[in-house]
Amino acid sequence: MLRGIAVVAMVLYHFSYDLAYFGLFGVGFFRSGFGLETGRAIGTSFIFLAGLSLTLSYRRAVAHRSSRRNLFWKYFGRGLRIFSYGMLITFVTWIFVPKEMIVFGVLHLIGISIILAYPFLELRLLNVALSIGCIAFSLYLRTFGADHPWLAWLGIRPDFFMLDYWPIFPWFGVVLLGVFAGNVLYGERRKRATHPAPPLPAIRPLAFLGRHSLPVYLVHQPILLAILILLGAGRIP
Repeated sequence: MLRGIAVVAMVLYHFSYDLAYFGLFGVGFFRSGFGLETGRAIGTSFIFLAGLSLTLSYRRAVAHRSSRRNLFWKYFGRGLRIFSYGMLITFVTWIFVPKEMIVFGVLHLIGISIILAYPFLELRLLNVALSIGCIAFSLYLRTFGADHPWLAWLGIRPDFFMLDYWPIFPWFGVVLLGVFAGNVLYGERRKRATHPAPPLPAIRPLAFLGRHSLPVYLVHQPILLAILILLGAGRIP
C-alpha cells in the first residue's frame, strides 16, 4: 500500500513535470526549491521501501530453507535485471534528451543496492551506522566536480543536469535504513508469519500498484507524453 501511494505521487509529479516541459509553465520550478525537494521525497520513499521489502523477501526465502548460495544469485540476478532497465532508460534519454541524459537514476541505484545490500540483510543497528557513514561520505564527495559522467554513480556529479539522479552515496544509506526498519518491524517475533492477510478492499488498488510498481514506472511516462501530444498540449522543446 505504501509503495502504491508512492506510485500515485510519482505519476502526478511526472505529469506536472511534463506539463512544464511542454511549456505550460516554468520547468525551473522542478529544478530547485520545493519542486525539487518534492521529487526527492517521492524518490526517497521508493528507495526506503526497496530496503524494507528486501528484508521481507529475504525472510520468506530463509523460511523456505533456500541456501545462502542460491539466495546470493537470486538477489544478484534481480539487481542486475533492474539495473538493466535503468541502462535502457539511459539509452532512451541519450537519444531523445542528450543534454539531460539519465546516467545513474533510481533504477540504477535500486538494482545495484539489491546486490550490495545482501550482506547486510540480517543487521539492525549496524545498518544505521553504515547509513550515517554513507550520508557523511556523500557530503565529502560533493566537494568534487567532474566534466564527464563516469563517476556520477559514486556521487561526484558531472557538470550537467540529469532528469533523474540518485548516486550510491548517500542513497544506499537510505536502502540500509529500510533494511533496518524491516528487521525491526518484521523481525524474529514475526518470522513465522509467512502467509500475510490479504489487503482490505479499500486499499487493494494501492496494493496492486505497489506490487506492480516497476512496470508502471517503465510505461507511465511514454503514456503521459502520448496523451499530452494527442491532446495538443504542446510539443517537446
